[in-house]
Amino acid sequence: MEVRNLHQPFELDLLEIREYDIQKHKNTFFEMVFVLGGKGVQIINDHRLPYISDQFFVIFPQDSHSFEVESFTRFFFIRFNESYLRTQDQDWVRKLEYIFHTHNHLPGCVLKTISDKPLVRALVEGLILENTNQHPQQQEVLKQLVNTIITIAARNMQLMESTHPSTGNRDEIMQILSYIHQNIYAPELLKSAVIATQFNIASSYIGEYFKSKTDQSIQQYIQNYKLKLIERRLRFTNMQMNEIVHEFGFTDASHLNRLFKKHAGLSPTEFRKSIRLV
Repeated sequence: MEVRNLHQPFELDLLEIREYDIQKHKNTFFEMVFVLGGKGVQIINDHRLPYISDQFFVIFPQDSHSFEVESFTRFFFIRFNESYLRTQDQDWVRKLEYIFHTHNHLPGCVLKTISDKPLVRALVEGLILENTNQHPQQQEVLKQLVNTIITIAARNMQLMESTHPSTGNRDEIMQILSYIHQNIYAPELLKSAVIATQFNIASSYIGEYFKSKTDQSIQQYIQNYKLKLIERRLRFTNMQMNEIVHEFGFTDASHLNRLFKKHAGLSPTEFRKSIRLV
């Protein structure tokens, strides 16, 4: 299977094709795709779903992905790699990481709010127009438009999680996990008693219930999730270690080093160096 690389931090591409199969491939970068017109089938990791105009897809590194085009289609691709992410501020990276940890890598449009479809279309058309001009501060305008689109995608995924009805125990535990993800920076909301109240579960039973569904205690899950987010910080940002320690509420750098090395087999500094040597 073809593996595609991106040799610049940021790339925009308008592709117009008719009755052509895009071969299945994997990327080493992130990709967002907006369908300006046409129809066909989107395939992610062997899952298939029809696509039509005004749909928007998020594709992650190492996803197996392709489109089968059934009628003349205009795709707009937004591609970005790790070096682009490292230029963004902390709040923006937090929005993006929500996508990383909630997206199910199944095919389908991520825009579930009807009003957001014309909004994203307008932003994409603005990107196309701006990309053809040579006005001052062009790259800054393009980045702002792209970041707005990513934020809208994250908002839609969050709305999907918060409004999804519970249809059984599996859905309930998924809602608890989503609650933890959304409140990971608010430790006062992650106490067992608070979570139990939020989901109408007896506080004396929440720990046993959570472990029966995840094979981890609530605190183990929260700690492991934090360590996964720290991996993202080390991969995608230039945050200093003391900033990461403060953000995630560790006692000091040695506390973080000890837990992270147990988690990843490397200290945070060694982990970051190993990523940048690849």
